[in-house]
Amino acid sequence: MIDLVAFIPRAVGQSIPLLFGCTGEIITEKSGNLNLGIPGVMYVGGICGVIGAFAYEQATRNGEMVGVLAIGIPLLCSLLGSLLMGLLYCFLTVTLRANQNVTGLAMTTFGVGFGNFFGGSLIKLSGSDVPTIALSRTSAYFSKSLPFASNLGWFGKLFLSYGFLAYIAFIVAIYAGFALKKTRMGLHLRAVGENPATADAAGISVTAYKYIATCVGCMIAGLGGLYYVMDYASGIWSNDAFGDRGWLAIALVIFCIWKPGIGIIASILFGGLYIIYLYIPAGMDHMELKELYKVIPYVVTLIVLVVTSMRNKRDAQPPASLGLPYFREER
Repeated sequence: MIDLVAFIPRAVGQSIPLLFGCTGEIITEKSGNLNLGIPGVMYVGGICGVIGAFAYEQATRNGEMVGVLAIGIPLLCSLLGSLLMGLLYCFLTVTLRANQNVTGLAMTTFGVGFGNFFGGSLIKLSGSDVPTIALSRTSAYFSKSLPFASNLGWFGKLFLSYGFLAYIAFIVAIYAGFALKKTRMGLHLRAVGENPATADAAGISVTAYKYIATCVGCMIAGLGGLYYVMDYASGIWSNDAFGDRGWLAIALVIFCIWKPGIGIIASILFGGLYIIYLYIPAGMDHMELKELYKVIPYVVTLIVLVVTSMRNKRDAQPPASLGLPYFREER
């Protein structure tokens, strides 16, 4: 039997990078942009935060760190790095009208290479004997939970034992769902994603909405990379440590049918499925079956994709112009 009090917090911790990436990609795709560069964006967001944290820790090596700066510097660096990735994607796909699929894949390759290059450089600068860099002083600020959580037993463990970025992820997802459905800006954004020609004729700036949505989406996704390093991994950076979390975040968009609110539940479910193999009893005769548990999230996504396609409900389908460039001259 799985100990739920121990399993659920780990599943939630695992889900936060997925939720950040999923929410950011939903906002991006609602504008009609298909950004397959989310894994690279998350990687850049993580390494930029590491660079900021490393610089601040070195500057305060013989002194005490200020909590606001210990959090603010990596956070700002992560957001700026992710923003630049969003601007690059928009410049290539919106302004230059490059193929979105190819651009996204190229940005993933670039982001991973960028992270590994600077991550390796920082490891050499730190003089570490192992291929990792530890930023435990900064991580302590990011992973700090509410002080009274430990006194509330299982309730505190399940709901109050996470760092502040975890709660920000939930708040951002909830607000994104509300904004997309209930605000004028959300209505305009959905119009751009569904039929940019009609939106343009109605006086909505298609280019501006695509730029803003994609850049905001990238900044949100970048926070997933920052959370993974500073909270989930306890401040330890090692090259290629993110695994396939970025791709899993993109798969989540399909699973939650482009609704950020559903993304909260879906990300926790996927986070649990992602690590459930760790909780299989060690005495099983067929240990190789553990490897099969790792593909469960992707199998579930494929099933959902098939079901939603068969039902053919409009609210369960992607934006009509997703992945398609907009040429105003053809309006």
